[in-house]
Amino acid sequence: MTNRQRVVIAGGGFAGFNAARTLSRIARGAVEIVLINPNDYFLYLPLLPEVAAGILDPRKVAIPLTCCDRLGVRHLLATVDSVDAQERTVRCTDAEGNHRDLRYDRLVVAVGSVNKLLPVPGLAEYAHGFRSINEALYLRDHLIRQIELAEADEPGERAARCTFVVVGAGYTGTEVAAQGQLLTLDARERRPGLRDQPLRWILADLAPRILPELDERLSRIAHHTLSERGMEIRTGTSVAEATAEGVKLSTGEFVPTRSLIWCVGVRPDPLVDSLGLPTVKGRLLVDEYLNVPGHPEIFACGDAAAVPDLTRPGAYTAMTAQHATRQGRRAARNVAASYGHGERKPYKHSDLGFVVDLGDAAAAANPLGVPLSGLVAKAVTRGYHLLAIPGGRARIAGSWLLDALLPRQTVQLGVVRPGEVPLDSASPEASLTEASSRR
Repeated sequence: MTNRQRVVIAGGGFAGFNAARTLSRIARGAVEIVLINPNDYFLYLPLLPEVAAGILDPRKVAIPLTCCDRLGVRHLLATVDSVDAQERTVRCTDAEGNHRDLRYDRLVVAVGSVNKLLPVPGLAEYAHGFRSINEALYLRDHLIRQIELAEADEPGERAARCTFVVVGAGYTGTEVAAQGQLLTLDARERRPGLRDQPLRWILADLAPRILPELDERLSRIAHHTLSERGMEIRTGTSVAEATAEGVKLSTGEFVPTRSLIWCVGVRPDPLVDSLGLPTVKGRLLVDEYLNVPGHPEIFACGDAAAVPDLTRPGAYTAMTAQHATRQGRRAARNVAASYGHGERKPYKHSDLGFVVDLGDAAAAANPLGVPLSGLVAKAVTRGYHLLAIPGGRARIAGSWLLDALLPRQTVQLGVVRPGEVPLDSASPEASLTEASSRR
């Protein structure tokens, strides 16, 4: 029990995690800080493709929330079910299914986002998503399993098992395709009966080029790098139908495959719509101070919030990890200011650039607007991640070194079953983990 004012932070992704850490440093002891998250870790999503590729152990990208506990933040292992803005109450369900109500004096909504689904027949049944540790581990097992099963199959089935379709050529889709292709090539080399079997990887997107968020020159470099490896890049193309036998592309072509990987994008967590507050395309509307209009006690940040972009009047900030991180810190400072600690300021950003890891020694980056490729871009990309991740840097650097020196262990772990990673529902991990893996 405490008589201190209580600040509840809903969500432990990029926005919520940084809001909790920042607020605890500014107002530690002055307010009670409660972080609600269904997992006991913050997931560093940008390195998840390397988990799927077997380069990094999943624990390397899962930062324990005990680092917040040491700063005076109380972590509640639970999922937010609803918010009563009039009664200032959050209802949540803990890890053992118990329900509880938690009153707040200030609320920071940072529930992130979930998989974005399109009305494509068969998509929910046959596609694999990529937004959580479970999905990354399942995808890794699935890719290795297709190669192992292909060796014993007849030629037609073998070709289908050795064909992989990735839909969505943004940051996540491009990196998943790049890392996944290298993993399957490595797995094939260990199967004597498959050494002459082609591996077909297709990267499709409705956009006119891959990585449309990047400078056109860097997009061309990424396109060339992947094409040189034999990847088929289909721009202006998406999936019209998914079946157990394969996928029908929007061009009318049917591709026999057992692997459809869905990386089209994200949408705000459905919790936002249930709040009964104004939204913009499913994102909670806030002002430049990250406050919900008419509710000075409610703040929102990250993928769940429609934050005015002061550098582009009339627009809202993109759903990226960069924005979520900085908005979380600004929201924390503005919450602290509401208690007399510091000054309230609007959220205004400057673009730091983006990085894309293309596997092996390839990457594309534009730090501070400077376009880079090749080994220099690779060094910048890995350096950026080491600086951005809030812990475990030595372990990650060590894993990268070992990956460069030793062969990967291409074995199935079998820890995640298909039914545990449904594409058509927001799992507790996905729904409260800040969505975007864009930098």
